[in-house]
Amino acid sequence: MNVPEEIQCLFSASITTKDGTPVIEVPDREIELGELQSNTVYRVALLPSPDSDAPSQQSPEPDQPSGNETPPVEEGETRRVEIEDIGDQGDGVTRVDRGYVVIVPDTKQGERVEIEIADVRQNVAFATVTERLSYYD
Repeated sequence: MNVPEEIQCLFSASITTKDGTPVIEVPDREIELGELQSNTVYRVALLPSPDSDAPSQQSPEPDQPSGNETPPVEEGETRRVEIEDIGDQGDGVTRVDRGYVVIVPDTKQGERVEIEIADVRQNVAFATVTERLSYYD
């Protein structure tokens, strides 16, 4: 997955239908955080959920964040993760609880690492590698 540096926000949502038109609701927190403005046009990228083979029905999946949940990680927390993708700037991208995105510099796709969360935002966190793990760990 390519995550450009100028990205405004990341969140998970389901596509619903209203009066026959597909709708994606932007969580209130994205507007409240000041990154997005109402009545403004943005480019949107849609990616399939990594844990779903079939399209979602009318309700959100239980592991996807809603508009008022706190991030599932805290600064200083350590986790063992596998890097799922590499963003445009070359940073590793992984997902943790509820599909929450964590950016990990200096990693390769498929690499298993232990990370320490360094910076937590409502919709994304940034981490540093504390240990590179064997595939057998």
